[in-house]
Amino acid sequence: MQKISFVIPCYRSEKTLATVVTEIQDKMKTMADRYDYEIVLVNDGSPDDTYGVIETIAEHADNILGINLARNFGQHAALMAGYRHVTGDIVVSLDDDGQTPADEAGKLLDAIEKGADVAYARYAHKKHSLFRNFGSFVNEKMAQFLLGKPKELIVSSYFAARRFVIDEVIRYDKSYPYVIGLVLRTTKRIVNVDVNHREREIGVSGYTLGKLLTLWMNGFTAFSVTPLRISTWTGCIFAICGFLYGIYTVIKHFVVGIAPMGYDSLMSALMFIGGMILLMLGLTGEYIGRMYIGMNNAPQYIIRETTK
Repeated sequence: MQKISFVIPCYRSEKTLATVVTEIQDKMKTMADRYDYEIVLVNDGSPDDTYGVIETIAEHADNILGINLARNFGQHAALMAGYRHVTGDIVVSLDDDGQTPADEAGKLLDAIEKGADVAYARYAHKKHSLFRNFGSFVNEKMAQFLLGKPKELIVSSYFAARRFVIDEVIRYDKSYPYVIGLVLRTTKRIVNVDVNHREREIGVSGYTLGKLLTLWMNGFTAFSVTPLRISTWTGCIFAICGFLYGIYTVIKHFVVGIAPMGYDSLMSALMFIGGMILLMLGLTGEYIGRMYIGMNNAPQYIIRETTK
């Protein structure tokens, strides 16, 4: 009998988490002849009483483990903390707000049983806010352009993966983990499974603009040098344009007898090119800064305590 490990990063979910866990338990009762299971709940420095709820839930179930991080490290770091404590053959990751339907986990597991290494949930109609949907759209395009994600593949926070994939993911011990990138570089046998997506009944998304920008920057810099190559080619293009414009100016001076003039156009060009240079320098500095932090062995997360 195979064992399923459910990993749930938790943040501001004291009012929703118990319902999500109950839904998992009810679903797994219907599949008891096929699977054993465990649930790993990771409190990502939530400012409410989320960890108190986790302790209460874990107290009444031997197959539930609670992990309390010392501060907020982000969803992907919380996932890494959970992954390092699983014992199952298949790992299912889902959200703590009830929008990812735990009672449809069987669809993901069936896809794994049919030969996929990873099965991502795909939603026909997402019930996120416009802001969150925009963040998901940018994340999808970034993964496609920088990480080589197939265009037809949709990635989400609700997915199931074989144990060898998770074992490869947790080999990454550097700062700023980005689980999507780690999965995409591990295997190409990834499929989508259609599931429903629910309205959020309580609270709001924990993803602020700052957290989304941090997540995008992790994706930009953690697993791809494409931004640096774009910077190089952009610099080359501007240098060539400047050289050609210089030749044009000289030719016009000798042929026509005048050279194009204009303070406003000159300053606009200087400001644009100067801004591009600063952007490229900032991007390079971001890479160097992350290398520096990695060399200082900054932790992905710090565990304050566990329930067992």
